[in-house]
Order: sequence, then C-alpha cells, then structure tokens
Amino acid sequence: MTSAEVAALADAADGAPGWRTTLYVMWFAQLVAIIGFSFVMPFMAFYVRELGVTDERLVPFWAGLLGSVTGLAFAVAAPLWGIVADRVGRRPMVLRSMFAGAVVLTAMGLVRSASQLLALRFLQGMLTGTVGASVAMVSSVTPRRHLGFSLGLMQTAVFAGASLGPLAGGAVADRFGYRLPFYAAGAMLLFAALLVLLFTRESFSRREERKTEGGTLRLVRSTPGFSAMLAVFLLVNLAGTIVAPIFPLFVEQLSGNPATKGTLTGMLIAISGVLAALAAVAIGHLGDRIGQKKMLVVCTLMSGLCCLPQAIVTNVAQLLGLRAVLGLASGGTGPTINALVGKLVPRGRYGRVYGMTSSVAALGAALGPLLGGALASVLGLRMPFVLTGMMLVFISGVATLRVKEPAPVATALPEETWAAVPEAADLEGSKRSLAATRMN
Repeated sequence: MTSAEVAALADAADGAPGWRTTLYVMWFAQLVAIIGFSFVMPFMAFYVRELGVTDERLVPFWAGLLGSVTGLAFAVAAPLWGIVADRVGRRPMVLRSMFAGAVVLTAMGLVRSASQLLALRFLQGMLTGTVGASVAMVSSVTPRRHLGFSLGLMQTAVFAGASLGPLAGGAVADRFGYRLPFYAAGAMLLFAALLVLLFTRESFSRREERKTEGGTLRLVRSTPGFSAMLAVFLLVNLAGTIVAPIFPLFVEQLSGNPATKGTLTGMLIAISGVLAALAAVAIGHLGDRIGQKKMLVVCTLMSGLCCLPQAIVTNVAQLLGLRAVLGLASGGTGPTINALVGKLVPRGRYGRVYGMTSSVAALGAALGPLLGGALASVLGLRMPFVLTGMMLVFISGVATLRVKEPAPVATALPEETWAAVPEAADLEGSKRSLAATRMN
C-alpha cells in the first residue's frame, strides 16, 4: 500500500465521512459569527457614554463589567451545554449558540440604559458560545492525525473574524452611530446559523457516551496533564482579556482625534488578528509534526514579550507595530491548546470536555476585563499591558513544567509496514485500518 492509501484508510477509520466538507462550512460559519460578535467591540466603551454613564472615571469600570458578565455567565452555562452536546449532538449546540446570538445582539441595539445592556450581555453568555460548540463539533468528526491542522484552521476563523469585525464595526459606528452595528451583527449571526443548518451533517450516536461513562471530574483526575491544561486555559484567557475593555480608551488617548477613534481601534485590533489568523494554520500544522507543547511554550513566551513594550508607546504607529508582532506570536496558542486536549481525552466526551474548557476559558475571560478595568481606573491605562505581559511569560513557564503531551502509541504491526507510513505511527485509527488490511 502507498502512504496516501494508508492515510485515506486512517482518515476513514478515525474520522467521520465528509469531514472536510463539514470543516470548511464550519470554518466559514464561524468566521461570519465571530465577525458579528466582534462587530460591536471597538465602541462598547463609547456606547456606555451614550447610554448615560457620563462620569469618565466610571467608563472603564462599566466597560470591564460588560466584558466580565458575559464571561461569568458563560462559565456557568458552558459545562451544562457540553453535557447536552454529548446527549443530543454537537451540531444542535452550534445552532443554538448562533440563533441565540442573532436575537441577543439585535436586542442590544434597542436598549436605553447601561443596565439593560448589562442584562443582555449576561444572556449572551448564558445562551451563546459558538467557539466551544464549533470546536467540539469539528473535533468529533476530524481524524486525530489532522486535529492540529483542523483546529488551527478553525482558529483562523476566530482570529480573522475578530479582526474584520472590529475594523468594519468601528467604521460603521463612526459613520452611522452605535446602534446600527448591533442590527448588522444580529443579521450575521442569523446567516451563520443558516449555513450550519443547511450545509453540515453530523453522524451522532450516544453509543460513544456509553463507552466513556463516568463523571467529567473523574475524567479530569484520571487523565494525566488535563488539570494543567485547564489551568492554562484559565490563565491564557485571563491574560488575553485584561486589556480588552480599556483598549479603545487607550487608542483614544494616543490618537487625540475623537472623530476616528472607532476606526483606529478597529484597525489596531484587525492587524493583530489578521496576522494571528495567518499564523494559526501554520503553527497548528507545525505542532502536528514537532509537538503542540513546544509550540504552546514558544507562543505564550513571545506573546508576553510583545505585550510589555505596549505599556510605553507614545503614538499609534508604535502600537500598530507591536500589535502586528503580537498577532504572529499569539496565533498558535488557541489551536495548540485545543489540539492537546483533543489528544488527551476520548471522542465520546468531547462535548463535556470542551464544555469544561470553554467554561474555564470563559471564567478567565470574565475576570480579565474586570481586572483590567479596575486596574486602569486606579493606576492608569498603561498598567494592564504590563500585567498582561508578565502573566503570559508566567504561563509559558507553567506550560514548560506542567503540560503533558501524549506520546505516540506503540504498534504490533511489522516494522516494514510502518516504515512506509511513519507519520501514521501514533494513530490508533490508522493501526486498526492497517490491521484489517493485512487480515484481508
């Protein structure tokens, strides 16, 4: 057999039929969904002013609170949705999160007070969660030998959407006001949901769940390295969101031009996101070859070293350059973490496990904006950048010492068989397929 024939057999045994089509449709739907969610982010702090928060000392606090409440709600809801996913399928959870996002984002454009906006941000956290749901679905249909590539590709959708959304949303807000972008964002989520509804399929069976019975906490305790991965999820998302609520205010302070603050904020978010999207697939593919742990250590360390100098910039051009380098450095963090988790746990628990990781990530994403907003209110807008950089360097050390990556599984097949396909030596699905071929 040729190497290509063996790889095809491995894919058929270890993944779902038509997994590539599902992957590409999910990629595009996720891109549209993230554009919608991030469409409103560049001006959220400014929207608070329009809704009646006139004390400038309270604007960073409200911006942080609006970011945190969504994450806290999602941290509570994600494990529950994960359990439901393992019972009814991952595709229904993707549809639930996207349709709910369409309704909630549209409603945000109708609010008349900051407290009403806060309530809707809470509902967003309880009912949405497209990233975790999409990762669980893609992971469940993708052959393990392609997990790094597939999750890297999905991460490009997140990064690209988080780049294009703020860029377009900021420009629309500067031209048409702060309410129209919410309606546009809702329409995007509706379109993404229809794509998933019409063009994806999932071969779901609860037999997978019965094969992996036992509590999720028991799975955490019994899986070497999984508790360390949860800690990394928490810390990465905490560090990654500390700056988020005050970033528009920092850009406003640097630029000195209120008329273009939304556009500038979107551009700065976009440059790092686009470069992170380009880096994600390459780093995910490289992680499949040399190990995801190595890439995680490098990505977090370089990201931290890129964040620290942002605290001392004096103009937008300097900040732009540092954000570009940060995008390249941080692009592989998400896919490497998700790929490591995918290798550590059985497929039948992907819904619960990715629900748990999403919950932990959301908790970090909830605490980050609250911490950043409070820190900026007391010590100024530059201090959150210092804290972010220090935390990312610390995470790199944690990953070096505590994160474990599963070793390739040994095989009983003849050496000459594996010599023809050395890249398949660590794949259980490939081994089963090759064994069946020999018997026939």
